[in-house]
Amino acid sequence: MGRPVTTGESPSTRRTPKETGLRLNRFLAAAGLGSRRSCEELILKGSVSINGSVCRDLSTRVLSEDDVRLSGRVIHAFAPRTIILNKPAGYTCTRSDKHAERTIFDLLPSDTGHLFHVGRLDKDSEGLLLLTNDGILAQDLMHPSKGVDKEYEVILDKTFTDKDAASLRRGTWIEGSVARIESVRNLAPNKIQIILHQGIKRQIRVMLGQLGFNVKRLTRVRLGPLTLRGIKPGSYRDLRKEDLEILQKALKTPKAPKPKKEKPPFLRNPSAKTTHAIKGPLFTAMPLSSKASQSTQSPTSAKSPASHRSERSRVKGADSKDRPPTKRSRKASPTLRRVKNVIG
Repeated sequence: MGRPVTTGESPSTRRTPKETGLRLNRFLAAAGLGSRRSCEELILKGSVSINGSVCRDLSTRVLSEDDVRLSGRVIHAFAPRTIILNKPAGYTCTRSDKHAERTIFDLLPSDTGHLFHVGRLDKDSEGLLLLTNDGILAQDLMHPSKGVDKEYEVILDKTFTDKDAASLRRGTWIEGSVARIESVRNLAPNKIQIILHQGIKRQIRVMLGQLGFNVKRLTRVRLGPLTLRGIKPGSYRDLRKEDLEILQKALKTPKAPKPKKEKPPFLRNPSAKTTHAIKGPLFTAMPLSSKASQSTQSPTSAKSPASHRSERSRVKGADSKDRPPTKRSRKASPTLRRVKNVIG
């Protein structure tokens, strides 16, 4: 039945080395029980037990000899498998979605239902997409610190100039994060190659949209050392052992230190609210008010406080002549009435 839990030990307090264990939510996802997020919900509900003890700790790691059960049913993880798919446009990267007409799993056989996609391509994008049940590999591939190149070819609605490339390299602000590209170069007047390490949602489309471009076609052609060579749109193939070895070697290769990049304008000047998409002046020049114009006069032409008081009194007097006189009734206080009685 697997390694027993000793007295006083529970899966919620037990810790295993990261090198020897797999996080519980990834273990369940690899067993085909859903996405990692939906598996986390199963864990928090108390539906999962390890070696006879209910586990609600999301940080728990599972060893190969552990007995993992979901509502009493034994769960076996599938053998590690990674495939590369040439995704066509029009397919959504999800396992199931009532709003999606077609998903990437419509292109795959039923025995791949336990795989999850590494990153995502939006519905209108196409190209290389990796699916795996190896959570550690997926995390290494997608984390920006690993420096894995994601290469895209983009067809635009108009010519892309050197000035546009310089603006794109400076970066911008997307969903609370600084969005950057690693490199960009022209393949044709309206076709460019972009390399990313980040994975912000719709990053390329948003960054180019801020520059006034409309993306006609976006294709991911490379992920690290992996390419789409020999894989037709809508087709896939399993990664061979040598492919995985090359991929792991690329992940372990130390990256050369990068030159310090210039900060985007909105980080150099936090008060600036402009983006590259804004063209022309942000604010329109407004005429100065009378007080502002007076404040801009030279010190020699400034009026003294006495002259200001006299001017205010003259204006007030002129206004009072135009208004009919009004008699304000004022109710005397009890103290004032006693004083008047004593005097009178």
